[in-house]
This record gives sequence, structure tokens and C-alpha cells, in this order.
Amino acid sequence: MTRRQFLRSSVSTVIGAGLISGGYAWLWEPRHLSIESLELEFRRLPPVFDGLKVVQFSDLHLGFHSYESDLKNLMESIMSQSPDVICLTGDIVDNSVEPLAQAVPYLTSLKAPMGKYAILGNHDHWGQPDEVIRMLEASGFVVLQNSNVILRRQESMIAIVGLEDLLRGSPDPDKALKGIPEGTFSILLMHEPDYADTAALYPFDIQLSGHSHGGQVRLPLLGAVTTPIGSKRYIQGLYQLESSDMKLYVNRGIGVTQLPIRFLCRPELTVFTFKKSGM
Repeated sequence: MTRRQFLRSSVSTVIGAGLISGGYAWLWEPRHLSIESLELEFRRLPPVFDGLKVVQFSDLHLGFHSYESDLKNLMESIMSQSPDVICLTGDIVDNSVEPLAQAVPYLTSLKAPMGKYAILGNHDHWGQPDEVIRMLEASGFVVLQNSNVILRRQESMIAIVGLEDLLRGSPDPDKALKGIPEGTFSILLMHEPDYADTAALYPFDIQLSGHSHGGQVRLPLLGAVTTPIGSKRYIQGLYQLESSDMKLYVNRGIGVTQLPIRFLCRPELTVFTFKKSGM
């Protein structure tokens, strides 16, 4: 092989690899949902809630390279898990609220015997956050903003707490915890995962977050290329906070933003089964 032939072959290989990986990151990976199933044990979980199934999804970013067929498949995937509780952890829209209006029938189709709960993310504040809330409530979601709900089984209870967005709101854990009896098992919904260092100072058992997209583009050995403010420390998956018993889970999200690609970072639906430790 001559030097010219070698160079031509090398350039063709690089271009071909770029086209293949680019097509994969743009056309294939963002369309292929990964269902992550975790069984987590908690000391404070009441025995009657042993086996509670909580499904989390996050960061739809409706309006930015989002497709109706993907939303339909997502709703079917959620319902196939037979969840007791459904949690949506922010960034429902990318900026405009108009795509959410088209998604209301799909979100309404979600059913869970112990309820559907949502918080807002930073992108939900870019346009008309009041309209985002209105349409989520029209879809049957309870939107939590520095507030909580109590879920009861027999004589026992757990709490779901939602905070305002860290970047566009004013999270107030003290206000959000009002009315929850001391010692109650509590699930915190907070869009930005790095807030966990603050949340760990409060009596939460687990924080569910999104925001990071897992980096959206990850490279072998190096991990996430970049992550937004609010997810520099915690990027994806399960963490145990060093300063407390609180766990943190960071969902990679469903949609994309800024760039319409994902690479080695598939969209995620998370299915938790909560277990009483020691049973």
C-alpha cells in the first residue's frame, strides 16, 4: 500500500466511524429506553409498605427533538411496571409550554393507586411555569412546591416531599416538611442532584433527582463530557450520602437539550422496589 493509499484509507475510516457514531448518537440511542430496576432497603420504611414500587421518570424536554411515538412508548413502559407511585422529577418542557398541551392525554393515561407526583425543573421556568403546573394537574399529577403529601396504609404512613427548583426557585425544606410526623419515612423529589448535600441535613430517606441527563454524552473511561450547574458532584445512578443515611438516585432523563444526541447514555426509566431492612 502506498503512502497516499494509506492516508486515503485512514481518512475514510475516520469519516466512516464519525458518520456511524453520529447516526447512532442522533437516531438510535435517544430512541431506545433503558429500564433500570433497583431494590433498595430502608430502616425507617414501615413494614406495610414493604415492596412499594415507585417509578421515576425525568427531563422529558418536550419540544426539543421529542416525538409523540416515543412519549406513547414511554407511557406504555411505565404502566407495564404496575407502579404504586409515579414520580416526575422536572424539566417537563424545554422552553415553550405548547408541546405539553399535546402530551396531556398521554400523561393522563398514567395510573398509580397511590398517586402521581411532579416537581418543576429549571427549564419549566423558562416559559410559563404556571401553565406547566396547570397542565400537569389536568393530567392528574400533584405538583409539589415546597410541600408534601402523606400516603397511608393501614395505621402507617410515608411522605413524599417536593422542593422548588434550585436554579429558578427557592427550595425550603423546613416549609416542605411541615405537618410530617417525626420519624416518618420520606421521599424527596428535587430536580438538581447536588442539592443532596443540603437535603442530607434533613430527615429524608432518599432523594430522587434528574437534571444531569447523565451527561447526555459519555466517553469510555472518561465518563460525562459535561454536566449542567446543579449536577457537578452527582451525575447518574445511586449514591449513599456520607453525612447521613440518605440515599440519592440520579435519573438520566428521557429527552435531550442543547444537542439532539445521546452517546453511551441511554434515556432512563427507573423502577424502585422499596424494602424494609431486616425483614
